[in-house]
Amino acid sequence: MKTTLEIPDPIFRRAKSVAAERGVALRVFITEAVEEKLAAASRTSGPKPKPFKVTPIPMSLPPFTKVEDLLDLLEGPDRR
Repeated sequence: MKTTLEIPDPIFRRAKSVAAERGVALRVFITEAVEEKLAAASRTSGPKPKPFKVTPIPMSLPPFTKVEDLLDLLEGPDRR
């Protein structure tokens, strides 16, 4: 497939130079680089963990409007 990419000049020049040193066409070099990057990404990402569900458990405490009432229940009425 043909496509157009914008590659920063320094990276393009370096890729072209390395491809020439290896005796491969630039498109082959870039294809191999992308393949390596995709392979590395698939090795490190792995399967996504399944989300977990939290189910609230009803508690048998009455609603409190004052902190003192809750402390009385937890620590006893002689806490003061």
